[in-house]
This record gives sequence, C-alpha cells and structure tokens, in this order.
Amino acid sequence: MILTALSRALGQIGDSTFRRVLILGLGLTVLLLAGLGWLTVTGIGWLLPETMSLPWIGEIAWVDDAASVAGILLVLVLSVVLMVPVASVFTGFFLDDVADAVEAKHYPHLPPADRIAWSTQIADAAGFLALVVGVNLAGLIVYLLVAPAAPFVFWAVNGFLLGREYFQMVAIRRLGRQGARAARRRHGGTIWLAGTLMALPLTIPVVNLTVPVLGAAVFTHLFHLLESGPSGRTSRNRAR
Repeated sequence: MILTALSRALGQIGDSTFRRVLILGLGLTVLLLAGLGWLTVTGIGWLLPETMSLPWIGEIAWVDDAASVAGILLVLVLSVVLMVPVASVFTGFFLDDVADAVEAKHYPHLPPADRIAWSTQIADAAGFLALVVGVNLAGLIVYLLVAPAAPFVFWAVNGFLLGREYFQMVAIRRLGRQGARAARRRHGGTIWLAGTLMALPLTIPVVNLTVPVLGAAVFTHLFHLLESGPSGRTSRNRAR
C-alpha cells in the first residue's frame, strides 16, 4: 500500500503544480535566510565599533569586520540546518494545491475538499516547525549516546513527525480535525512507516528539499487507500 502510494506520487512528480509549490517554498526560504544574514551583519555593524582599544594590545581596527565574517559563517551553518524545516513550513502553505492536483488526476469522482484556512495553516506550520526543531535538538543527546544507531533513530523520530503532520494535513481536508485524528489513530503503524520512508531522503542534500511536496502527494494517496480499505469507510462516503 505504501509502495503503491509512493509509485503514484513519483509518477506525477513532474506536474506543474508540484513544481510551482516547490519553487515557491524554496524561493521564500532563500529570501528568509538571506534576510537573516543581512540582519545579522547589519546588527553586528550597529552594535560593535569599527575600532576597539584593548589593554597591552592597543587599538584594533578590524573588530566589526571579524565579527561580521563570524556572523555570516554562523548564518551559513544555520542555513544548512534550518533549510529543510523552514522550506517545509513555507511549502506547507501550498500543500493543499498538491493534494488537489493528486485528487484531480487520480480521484476525479470525489467532491472538492474543504480548504484549510490560512490562519490554521500558519498556526499548524509554526507548531510543526517548533516541534521538529525542538525534538531534533533534544535528539542530539540521544544521537551522541547511540552514535552507531543515530541514523536509524533520526529516521524513526522524523518519520513519526512527518507521518503525523502530512497525514493530518491531508485527512483534515476530508474528515475535519477530529475525524483526522481518529483516522491517524486507526492507521498509526502504517503512517509511521510511510513517514519513515519520507524521512530517508532528509539526509540527502538537495533531494531533501523535495520531501514536503512528495510527502503531501504520497500521503494523499495513502489516505484514500487506507480509508477505502476494511479499517476505514470510503473516502467518497466520508468526504464533505
């Protein structure tokens, strides 16, 4: 079932909607990180003087330049760490479009799904970003303690988070928030496994940036496959 969902999603990866959402998400991410770099350098230049006098050393004229270089390097490091979660948040604002494109091609018999309000999307995206960053920062301790198994812990933890987020995002369009939670509980094991499959590319540079779009497509298929099975009522009957 998971492989079926993945195969169908990959078959549509060249869809113009997929490309547009990916470009929008990456573009906004780059703008945000570039703005962060500019603010860092500007702030350092404003806070630190151009020259500084130190005892026994004398006047140093390169303090602000050195601090600016250090600030840029810090932003670059943070950009590597934050690129994927930040891109996920921005891309998340447009994932409704990905799900709509999948349903238009593969499930044309379904009525239009409910659109998620922007305020809800922003709140959910911010909560997801905080959760992902917080859990992974806390997980650094675990990664150090179980270094040989660190990749597997990373995939399992992020697989759980990704599966939970993407399934919820897709299901809420058809079942509402309470119905989506109930469906997530019904199919928890399958959702976690599918999320882990989505987490594998997170460790591959560049490819990891496609995870939000691919994840939305995969979980749209997975939702309909699961809810049309014996453990869930049909998507057609549950659609509102």
